[in-house]
Amino acid sequence: MNEESFMKALFHGVVAEELIFPYPAPGEAERDEVRLMVDSVRRFCEASVDSAAIDDAHEIPAEVLDGLKELGLFGMVTPQAHGGLGLSTMAYARVMEEVSRHDASLAVTLGGHQSIGLRAILLFGTEEQKARWLPRLATGERVAAFALTEPSAGSDAAAIQTRAELSPDGRHYVLNGSKIWITNGGFADVFTVFARTSRPEEGHKPRLTALLVERGPGVTSGPGEHKLGIRGSSTTSVYFDDVRVPVEGVLGEPGRGFRVAMEVLNTGRLSLATGSVGACKRLISMATARVMERKAFGRSIGEFGLIKDKIAEMTCQTWALESAAYLTAGLVDTGRLDYSLESAICKIVGSETLWRVVNDALQIAAGIGYMKEYPYERLLRDARINLIFEGTNEILRCFIALSGMAGPGKELAEVVRAMREPIKGFGLLSEFAVRKARTALGRERLTRAHPLLSREAVLFEEYVVELVKAVDKVLRKHGKDIAEMQYTQRRVAEIAIDLFCLAACISRTTRAIEQRGEEGARREIDLTTMFASSAGARMKANLRAFDRNDDELRKAIAARVYGDGGYPFDLI
Repeated sequence: MNEESFMKALFHGVVAEELIFPYPAPGEAERDEVRLMVDSVRRFCEASVDSAAIDDAHEIPAEVLDGLKELGLFGMVTPQAHGGLGLSTMAYARVMEEVSRHDASLAVTLGGHQSIGLRAILLFGTEEQKARWLPRLATGERVAAFALTEPSAGSDAAAIQTRAELSPDGRHYVLNGSKIWITNGGFADVFTVFARTSRPEEGHKPRLTALLVERGPGVTSGPGEHKLGIRGSSTTSVYFDDVRVPVEGVLGEPGRGFRVAMEVLNTGRLSLATGSVGACKRLISMATARVMERKAFGRSIGEFGLIKDKIAEMTCQTWALESAAYLTAGLVDTGRLDYSLESAICKIVGSETLWRVVNDALQIAAGIGYMKEYPYERLLRDARINLIFEGTNEILRCFIALSGMAGPGKELAEVVRAMREPIKGFGLLSEFAVRKARTALGRERLTRAHPLLSREAVLFEEYVVELVKAVDKVLRKHGKDIAEMQYTQRRVAEIAIDLFCLAACISRTTRAIEQRGEEGARREIDLTTMFASSAGARMKANLRAFDRNDDELRKAIAARVYGDGGYPFDLI
């Protein structure tokens, strides 16, 4: 079990509360620096960024990009030693939240450059690579892009066809292939490219290598894609034709590129989540202003119960998202080794919360929300990509469930082997028995939660136990076949998602109560109580559905539709 992952520990029934308490907070000096940066971004965007014009032109004006560079926003995550600002993950998240509040295309461009484009250099680059590339990337003199996706290789990175063959003298790779839907692809100068460096063999996964590739001979970009939203960002295909890449351009180890890709995407998912927070906050402000100005039946529509419910739900879900995202950012800043599940959860919650919030804000706006002269329809279009970016939410749910269950699954396999060799396995069996007994006789406590949140803490503790029981049950029932049981995976993931968000809300509200007292933290307490109530209902339903569901009926209906080639009925 990896003790450095809160969620992976949770799948074992262990509440590693020392990882999430106290809720992370930047120091005073960093807080002041971030406030100044956020204010600068806000003033610049309000004065210089016309989002409607960017959307219409399908391009960000050069002067806007230059302004972002002058603010230092192209080097936020780059260490000061290499010419950047050296912001912490929490500080970077807060600035990206503000950028996203103003314009999604700007956020995608900056995120494509930093969150994923140059991230592999930060994580896996040698000192020589960092010294060569980072200073000019930090100023924006050069722009980075992340080139993973191919026509037949989206979520399935093993299907990558782009090849890099080592030259006979071993001094460079010859790169051939193409990538699609590359953010910043039209103007990036440096690409992190993932390519096969092993021969295709039936039944064998390819060895992928991450390569730093400069734009130059053999590197070309296709035309800009016409997109539903984030139209100002550059999205193109990129082609590599006999591109010579020096072996010094390998990031990490040759053949270990899959690990590089996954580590980079972990940070990209977190940036996407905090960007969603910014967009949600803007939409809640817009919806609040709209309900106060719009009249129906002689009074403000904000007085009606169903409108109040929408505002409350939008605020509560954004609160939970913000709590989870910044908790995860804090975990990253402590140097914890594994935040893969936490960042995947944040990406799912961020993208889906924003999609619900923008939908409700447009609904509240009513007719004007559908009209192009108002920002609602553009914000809705911009929000849709987030459910697909950085791994689709369906794939990420499977990832959360299977990664979380990997530890307990391995544990069960070891127990089976131990039972066959009882003397050798005596220590393992004893440890396993103790853990099982602990699960059976009681639950691990969330001891650091404030007493005012005792009901929410008990709810969390009880559903941790239920998660462990459910995982144990489905692993025993399905064994290795669990990899194909996606309905079951989804339910496991949904419970895990709600548990992490609930834990984040409890931790954050505990800090608020300790700092400001019960009355001073009344808003946080109420939001946590509301979220706990809805999360509890969802977890209860998911647990019940492990045993009582219509999964097979749904599969049968889908199979018939496949056979019919589409919807098979015409009433008349």
